Amino acid sequence: MIDKIIELSILSGGLLPIMGLLLLLTLAIIIERSYFFYCVAGFGLALERDLQTVEYQNTEKLKEIESHYEGAIQLSVVTAGLSSSARNEEGLDRRMEEAILWQVPKLEKNIWILDTSVTLAPLMGLLGTIIGMVHAFDILGVSGVGGSATQMVSGGIAEALVATGAGIFIAIIAVIFLNYFNRKTRAIIHQMDLLKLMMVNRLIG
Repeated sequence: MIDKIIELSILSGGLLPIMGLLLLLTLAIIIERSYFFYCVAGFGLALERDLQTVEYQNTEKLKEIESHYEGAIQLSVVTAGLSSSARNEEGLDRRMEEAILWQVPKLEKNIWILDTSVTLAPLMGLLGTIIGMVHAFDILGVSGVGGSATQMVSGGIAEALVATGAGIFIAIIAVIFLNYFNRKTRAIIHQMDLLKLMMVNRLIG
């Protein structure tokens, strides 16, 4: 098995091991981001429920919620609202909108790696296949056009196509989770916009 992997790696010009590392990096990002969004979504739903129970202009209750959810991304909206000196809708809205925008990079952290994998993995696979096919046709040129040479070329091309298959496999995994994380990011930003509106209503009344 190991010998076969080494053979395929050599046939792809050394690109197959690099694609393996790209797959590991992609999976690591997927696991980290999945856990991150799971925690963020849970905090957000709990924060929404608690804010719904707050009476209008009850800042003491809002401060209790702020201390309870310390560290949550969505809490930045509550903190910005409470720390703002403005007590008009426009001023509060601007302050909390700024807080939301500061959190966006945390939501999009490392997502670009998945985007890169979607494009890079198939291209690396195609390049590995081309290199493998060049080697296969070199064998045909040296060995002539006999039956055994033709079989060697056919086998070489089949093995070279493994690189293309691996690249497409990595891209499929990456694009599924890329779309999922982009959707989660939009959902959380929408959630923070809702929290912003709830805070404006409870601070101004």
